[in-house]
Amino acid sequence: MNQITQQILEEVAQLHGIPEGAYNIRENGKSVGRSSTEEIQIETRADQKGIEVRIRPGTKNKSVHIPVVISQSGLEEVVYNDFYIGDDCDVTIIAGCGIHNAGNDASRHDGVHSFTIGKNAKVKYVEKHYGSGDGNGERIMNPETIVDMEENSYMEMDTVQIKGVDSTIRKTTAHLKDGARLVVMERLMTHGKQRAESYFDVYCDGEDSGANVISRSVAREDSYQKFCSKLIGNAACSGHTECDAIIMDNAKISAVPELEANHPDAALIHEAAIGKIAGEQIVKLMTLGLTEEEAEEKIVEGFLR
Repeated sequence: MNQITQQILEEVAQLHGIPEGAYNIRENGKSVGRSSTEEIQIETRADQKGIEVRIRPGTKNKSVHIPVVISQSGLEEVVYNDFYIGDDCDVTIIAGCGIHNAGNDASRHDGVHSFTIGKNAKVKYVEKHYGSGDGNGERIMNPETIVDMEENSYMEMDTVQIKGVDSTIRKTTAHLKDGARLVVMERLMTHGKQRAESYFDVYCDGEDSGANVISRSVAREDSYQKFCSKLIGNAACSGHTECDAIIMDNAKISAVPELEANHPDAALIHEAAIGKIAGEQIVKLMTLGLTEEEAEEKIVEGFLR
């Protein structure tokens, strides 16, 4: 592992070396390391670029790491990864992509992750995006997540992008059967002329299904953000979507929450708030000895935590 690869793996997957258990490490368009276990099998897809991850029913307290590293300027790829999580599992899937671009050509990674989550299964999905490098080439990441949840399953998604990504379009589509629960926390920061768009379409198709989609973001300098979240209640269900954003400098933010109730017992709520940092917050921290700039950084750090 060279220094750049090691740094990116630490940023996107908290890895300080080769992980224990199941993993697949992808670097510059190729799989450079893979390990399966008795409970978690990872195989190369036969039809297109990507992998299949199959987790045996009843697997508990196990994790799988699937980070992606791009350090070659001008490399562009699309990868399709499918996850099949058996009934009664309790597992953590740690993904993430880091692009280091020191050249003049755009580097781009588009990842399509499809999840089939079995009955009574519990999944935590962690995805972090990170960009570095002093070249003029853009760092582009476009993740797409497709989720099909069986009865009484639970999925928690924790997605983070706070540094170095010039352009991203993030799409999530989920279908929930009876008793299924989806919880999403998106944390995002843009600066410079960066652009970030997030789209969520969550279908609560089953009785007593529910979803909670929350985005916290900070837009700085001349960057642009767009957040579109749509909850569709097709049964007696509950849903909540929220966008909470801080706008700074000359940035622009658009929040578009949408609710569609197709059943009289669908209970759906949306909230959206965009505003600047309150002056009294900055003044309070400055009385403790911080400069105005340091106070802003502390507030932003706490907001995105």
